[in-house]
Parts: sequence; C-alpha cells; structure tokens
Amino acid sequence: MTTTKTVLIVDDSRVSRMMARQYIAGLRADWIVEEAGTGEESLVKARHVAPDLILMDVNMPGMGGIAAAEQLRQEFPSVPISLLTANVQTATRERASAMGIGFVEKPITEARIAQLLATLEAA
Repeated sequence: MTTTKTVLIVDDSRVSRMMARQYIAGLRADWIVEEAGTGEESLVKARHVAPDLILMDVNMPGMGGIAAAEQLRQEFPSVPISLLTANVQTATRERASAMGIGFVEKPITEARIAQLLATLEAA
C-alpha cells in the first residue's frame, strides 16, 4: 500500500512543471502535485501544503533554487529536496551535496522522476 504524498515542483518554466507533473501523475496517480514558479512562491506554498518531496530548479528569476532550498531545508529539515537543473557544474553539485540535497540533471525524464519517487518511497 502506498501512502498519498505531496510533491512540490518549483520551476520558472511552465513546460518543465507540466512535464514533471505528467510523469508523477503517470507513476503515482494518487499523489498530489503542487507547483510554484519562483523560489519565493515555493516558500509560501511549502508552508501551506507541507510537501513530502520538493523538486527545485536552480536558475530562476528572483530567489534562485539554491537560496530557496537553503530556506526550505531549515524549515523542513526532514523533507527530501532535489535540484532539477541543466546547470551541471561541479560547484552546484558540491553545494547541493553539502546541503544534503539531491541533484537531477535536466531534461526531466520519466526515468529520472521514477528514480526520485522510488528513493522517496524507500525512505
């Protein structure tokens, strides 16, 4: 039996959010998917929905994904956060690792989303 979980997708690209939502819905139809288009919006949304998993883009206007992830990590220390980014620089990976945050390369694929969801369920 799977427990219904809430996933918060944070990305300034509506297309990226739609793709991630579609993959999650296809893999876990009973899960709730919430969306935020900015780092600032992700903080507000997370406080309202108490997500079980946060997928965070790195490069966004305003508050970027790393800054938002740092704040979310402080407020929700046990919630898995994973960066979804095309920015595959070593410094970004190291920063994510130091913060205890996962790292998934874009483009978003069903296989990458499936792997993230499986990791969450195993936790």
